[in-house]
Amino acid sequence: MLFIWVRTLRKLRIAFVITPIVFGAIAGWDLISTDNRFRVATAILALAAGLIPAVYTALKLDEHIPTATRLAGEYKNLEIIFKDLGRIGPSKEIAWFEDEYRAARDRLQAANAEAYTAPESYFEKAKAKIEKGHYTFEDE
Repeated sequence: MLFIWVRTLRKLRIAFVITPIVFGAIAGWDLISTDNRFRVATAILALAAGLIPAVYTALKLDEHIPTATRLAGEYKNLEIIFKDLGRIGPSKEIAWFEDEYRAARDRLQAANAEAYTAPESYFEKAKAKIEKGHYTFEDE
C-alpha cells in the first residue's frame, strides 16, 4: 500500500514541477500573449503557473516522500524477517529466536510509532491488487 502511495507522490511531484513551467511558457508565448482573443486564457495560465508552486508547498508533499519511502522499505524488510523467523525459528535455540523476534518487534513498533498513513483510497487500491492475485501469501 505504501509503495502505491510513494509512486503517486513521485508522480504528483513531477506534475507540480512541470505544469507551472509549461503554463508559464504558454502564457508568455508571443503568439498567444499578443493576441487579444487569448487574454483570458493567458491570464488563467499565468495565474495557475503562479499558484501551483504555492499549492505544492502548502501540501508539503516533499516531506511525505522520504517518510513514505523509508517506511515502505522498513515494512517490506520486516515482512521478510518475520517470514524467515517463522520458517527457520523452530529449528534454532529458543534464546536466539527470542532475541531475533524481540529485535524485529522493536523495529516494527518503531515504524508503527510514526503513525504514518496514506489516504484511505490507497488501502482500497492495495486491497484490490491483493484480491486480484498480484500478491499472495501462499507462496511464502
